[in-house]
This record gives sequence, C-alpha cells and structure tokens, in this order.
Amino acid sequence: MGPSGPRGSLAPMSEQQREIRVGLLGCGNVGGALVPLVAERADEIARRTGVRLSIERVAVRNTARDRGIDFGDGVLTHDAMSVVTDPDIDVVVEVIGGIEPARELISAALRAGKPVITGNKELLANVGVELFQLADEHGVDLLFEAAVAGGIPLIRPLRESLRGEPVSRVMGILNGTTNFILSKMANEGADYADALSEAQRLGYAERDPTADVEGFDAGAKAAIIATIAFGAKVVAGDVYHEGISGITAGDIAIAARLGYAVKLLGIAEKDRSTGAVAVRVHPTMVPLDHPLASVRDSFNAVFVEGDAVGSLMFFGRGAGGAPTASAVLGDLVDAAVNLAAGTHGSLGSFDRAKALPIDETSSEYLLALDVADRPGVLHQVTGVFARHGVSIRAAEQEGHGPEARLVFITHTAREADVQATVAELRDLDVVGRIGGLLRVIGE
Repeated sequence: MGPSGPRGSLAPMSEQQREIRVGLLGCGNVGGALVPLVAERADEIARRTGVRLSIERVAVRNTARDRGIDFGDGVLTHDAMSVVTDPDIDVVVEVIGGIEPARELISAALRAGKPVITGNKELLANVGVELFQLADEHGVDLLFEAAVAGGIPLIRPLRESLRGEPVSRVMGILNGTTNFILSKMANEGADYADALSEAQRLGYAERDPTADVEGFDAGAKAAIIATIAFGAKVVAGDVYHEGISGITAGDIAIAARLGYAVKLLGIAEKDRSTGAVAVRVHPTMVPLDHPLASVRDSFNAVFVEGDAVGSLMFFGRGAGGAPTASAVLGDLVDAAVNLAAGTHGSLGSFDRAKALPIDETSSEYLLALDVADRPGVLHQVTGVFARHGVSIRAAEQEGHGPEARLVFITHTAREADVQATVAELRDLDVVGRIGGLLRVIGE
C-alpha cells in the first residue's frame, strides 16, 4: 500500500489518532518484554500510523509475582476470558502457549470481532487453518510472526511479498538450542551430553530439552511454514521428526573433513508435478559453502527457494523475549492500523496437503560403518547397496584392524531404499556398529 494508505501514513499527533486498547494474555519472557516496548514506542507509532497502542489489561497466573513492571490498579487479572470479552479491549495478544485454553480464548476473541496476535506455534501447527478461517469469517486479523523464528521477519514475506511466488522449498535452522549444541560440538569437539549441559547452564535449553533436541519444536514451526508457503493445510502430525541426541562428535568430524557442517534443519518441499508436500526435521549435512553452514550458536536462519525469485535467506535471533516481543509489536501495529481502517489481511483458503511420507523422499546420504578389516568386506558391503539400487558417489576407509571404518556418500536415493540397505547391512557379520545416517542437502 502506498504512502497515502493506512500502513504508510505519517499522521501528526492530533484528534485524528485512534487509541487501540490491548488485552495481553500471558506476561512471561515475551509478554514481559512487550509491555515496556509498547510504552517506549507508543508516541512514534502514533506519529507514523495514527493509532496509539495502550495495554489496558493483562491476564497472568500469579498476580502477586513481581515482574518489575508498574501495571497500575486493575490491570492484572487471573481471568483470561474476562480480558477477551471486555468490551473496552480492541485487540488481544496471546503469549501463554499450549493448545488449551489458548484455542478457546483466541476463538472467542475472533468471534467478538477482535484481531488477535499470537506467538503460539504449538496451537497454529495443529489447528492454525481452523483459526485462520474463523478470523476471515469475522473480518479481523490473526497475525503470528512471533510463532516462527522469533524476531526474524519470515511469515509476513511468505504471506505477502511471496504470495504470488511459486515457492518450491523452504529449509532452515529453526531451533537455537540445537544449533548451539551442534556448534559447540563442531567448534570444540565436545560430546553431545557436555554440549547440552552447557546449553542448559546458559539458559538456551530447558531442564527437559526433549521438544528442542528431538525436533518437535522445529517440526511445529516447519508445519506452519509449509502451510503458508504452499497454501496447503499441514499439521504437526504430517512432519517427520528426527533429533540430534544420536549425533556424535565423530559424526561431525567426518562431515567436516568431507566439507560439510551438520545442522538440524526443518525442510518443507513441494513437488510441482504431483502437488505433494514433504515436511521433515532431521540432522543434515550442509556443504560448507552454503549460507546455512555458517549460521552458528543460537542463531536461526531460513532459506526460501522460488521459481522466479531464486534463493532468499532470513537470518537473526530466533528466540528470546526482546526479539520475539519485537515481532509481536510489528503484528500489533499492523492489526491496529487495519482495525482503524476497517480492513484485515486474509490468508485465503487452504487445501488439505497431500503429505509425502519420509520413505518416498529422496536425498544424498552419508553412512559410516565399523567393519572387519579383511579381504572381501568392501565387496560384500557395496553389494548390499547395489541390491537396493543405491548408487555410491564416494567411499573411503578410515583406520585399520579393529578400528576400520568405511564411509560412504551416496548419489540421490529414495529414503526407503537407503533404509532397506541399512537394515541388511546390520545382518552382515563383517559389519559392527553402524554410525548415524545423515542426509546431505544443498548441493
């Protein structure tokens, strides 16, 4: 929209300004950062947009807890639904997480004609399309930039700037915890357990890190990305998950020697000929000259590939109270401006995705085998690959005697054929331990 439209207007502070009263559900890391950010930016936002944001009510579990914020009388409440139904509240921000009661609260707000901003990836990855349709039915915004990649602007480019672009693949580092762990293992040769302990000590990992290290957090984000990028209803259950807990320092060292970095990637791909969508999360070998290989520590990055636009990369802080609150505020400004103008942004309709199971996807693979060092072993092993139609691109032997290891990189092969190869290799008496099977991407 051009400079004369509501998004680009530079309204002076005058009687033309409209106050938009905000109800905030949740005041943890993100909500606690949003409150002072709104206060700090209110004048500038009002000057540039003609709307003045004011957080009027905040729902929290514990009203007695000291959050370092002076809310004033009557702002805090235990009753989240009372915030949603308050006739003096214009816009609702939900940052409590989880599916219920968030789903009920957001639905109630939308039915009441109130725009909603949420950072709830779990909710959107399971019932997002249902809520998008509800928002359209009632002519209000449901915005969720903060649900994926924290403060990195990704959802808005996918839903607006790239809406006419035939996007073929979106892949990226969607979880800062796992990227920190893998970076530490790569840079310092640390084993997984030590790297995880360090991440927990620094606050990058939860006491129970399962959602992060087993890929569920990244999987929820990948489902949302696929839904928006492809206009297809993808839910969390459609996403294949494989985490990093089985990755060893030895696996990472082999990858580095061969010219790759190991990253936990969320990958969403669409087959143009069949319309099938494959969404998966797994450790991946990324060539060192690929932009994703250089993303370290707790940073996130997302690589978008389109037929016309080529390749785009979005990089930045993927988590944390302040970056995520910044994304929430951006959505809040958009929703407020649209509400004042009597309009909203629609995501349109979504078809049910034809989900492609992991067995039908294709990739290159790295496989390392501890083997007996005697004549004929290589012939036996490569014979198994040949029987399952898996072509070997490169092979080498590391060590001798009881420490002999064969390392293979395949040409592009079907997942099902590679898994069948691994299963038969396990039955060979000349094969000891089979190392981690790593998919290779980005060539």
